[in-house]
Amino acid sequence: MQIKCGTDMIEIARIKEAIEEIGDAFIKRIYTKSEIDYCESKKKMKYQHYAVRFAAKEATFKAVSEFFAPFEITWKDIEVTKDENGRPSLKLIRKTNSKSSKY
Repeated sequence: MQIKCGTDMIEIARIKEAIEEIGDAFIKRIYTKSEIDYCESKKKMKYQHYAVRFAAKEATFKAVSEFFAPFEITWKDIEVTKDENGRPSLKLIRKTNSKSSKY
């Protein structure tokens, strides 16, 4: 297996626009419940936090896509978390028979 590294950047305004125009349908399609709770807790800065998570998920998709069949992995299979020290990390979740497990 090859380990790849990349950086994705996204305009905060683009995410803000999607959330304001599409609303909950967009948020619930892309983000896990814990990501939504975290971003919404940031009040005025919530769009920045949503954008950061979107960029991280997009970069992850690009890095792991060759290991999965098309549409085998979804936006919500990737969760951006923080550890007790505030360091960001990714959790990849595979849904099988209604249960979640790490890849």
